[in-house]
Amino acid sequence: MDHILVLGAGRSATSLITYLLKEASAKNWKVTVADYALQLAEEKVEGAANGKAVAFNINQEDERDALISSSDVVISMLPASFHPIVAETCLKFGKHLLTASYVSDDMTSLNEQAKAKGLLFLNECGLDPGIDHMSAKKVIDHIREEKGLELRAFESFTGGLLAPDVTDDNPWQYAFTWNPRNVVLAGQGTVKFIQEGRYKYIPYSRLFRRIEMIHIPGHGYFEGYANRDSLKYLDVYGLHGIQTLYRGTLRRPGFCRAWDIFVQLGATDDTYQMEGVSDMTHRQFVNSFLSYNPNDSIELKLAHYLKLDVDGTEMHKLRWLGMFDEEPVGLMKGTPAQVLEHILKKKWTIGPEKKDQIVMWHLFDYKEGGQTKRIRSAMVATGENAYDTAMSKTVGLPLGIATKLLMEGKIEARGVQIPITPEFYNPILDELETLGFEFVEEEVVLD
Repeated sequence: MDHILVLGAGRSATSLITYLLKEASAKNWKVTVADYALQLAEEKVEGAANGKAVAFNINQEDERDALISSSDVVISMLPASFHPIVAETCLKFGKHLLTASYVSDDMTSLNEQAKAKGLLFLNECGLDPGIDHMSAKKVIDHIREEKGLELRAFESFTGGLLAPDVTDDNPWQYAFTWNPRNVVLAGQGTVKFIQEGRYKYIPYSRLFRRIEMIHIPGHGYFEGYANRDSLKYLDVYGLHGIQTLYRGTLRRPGFCRAWDIFVQLGATDDTYQMEGVSDMTHRQFVNSFLSYNPNDSIELKLAHYLKLDVDGTEMHKLRWLGMFDEEPVGLMKGTPAQVLEHILKKKWTIGPEKKDQIVMWHLFDYKEGGQTKRIRSAMVATGENAYDTAMSKTVGLPLGIATKLLMEGKIEARGVQIPITPEFYNPILDELETLGFEFVEEEVVLD
């Protein structure tokens, strides 16, 4: 095998492509980067001797067949909805496939066919999902299999944030470091988890008020809100019988209470199209969710409706975003969630001088010798700039390392897989550590 095909050259693919081109130069491999925007692919390849940029339309079967049939390993950085199309084509021509996306039902249905053809369809090998799987499963396996002990609790949180040295002028201490739409829609539905042996549920309307404070030595405090369904990890990690299972997202203190304003207003709803969006201003968008009162300002109506201090920190965050400005939204149509996303992009898009930060934190409780012991494990990674981001590195590098291992014949697993076995997590985590992505662990005795 000597030919790697990368489909999609967006921001999250930057570090992946850089890594693969470096490895290709050393091992005489070829890397083709294909994107709908040829210029974007060309920028990522930057004239590398072993790299090639091509224009590509996933919906054109002849283009898809030609590119995939001439490669050995395909990495899809396209939106997740396109992965089944890519997977079917990989099956057709007998090619391995790697993605950073969650395993879909469509992908799972291809497991036996992939195995029969001796193909690896590796999914969830990015940041979250990806590094979270590998770093957590390594400790879980150590406790259960190497020590032969029972795991009582597992908690895991990840956040894509702004680095603290660039947040002084941003009261939210946040900007978009990944898909803005996913941020706006985060948490919708019912949250499920286990706490001290009892199943717990949080409705979306209360999610951002039910937070957990987490301290990471050397990096301060963070607040975490629960992810949608932690219960699926009972099967993924084999944790049936565990007393606490909780996964969530990290933000800096104060974020969740302010974000909850948008939730309570209905501004994150994505189920209907708003009227008059083409003529709407930011201020009118907020007012569209408030009762009519000709005497009170929008600020007063909002503060009264949600019991906010009109001069408090939450209102200050909204003012900083320009939510009360008479600035045109700039869309012709949209759902509330789409309008909100468009407004937020104006202030939450990372400028060239800004740096992002990835924070991942795990907690493991187990019994040993009559004592309850706790392991806390944390990784904090900071980006170089708005181009070489921590998000791009932590999403792309695990995929790049996995691809190298596969090309070198060091991965034997076949079928639809996620990286939760030693074959994957040991070499990938080891190389990530040499690249500066290290988990720092501390162990304490609770009783």
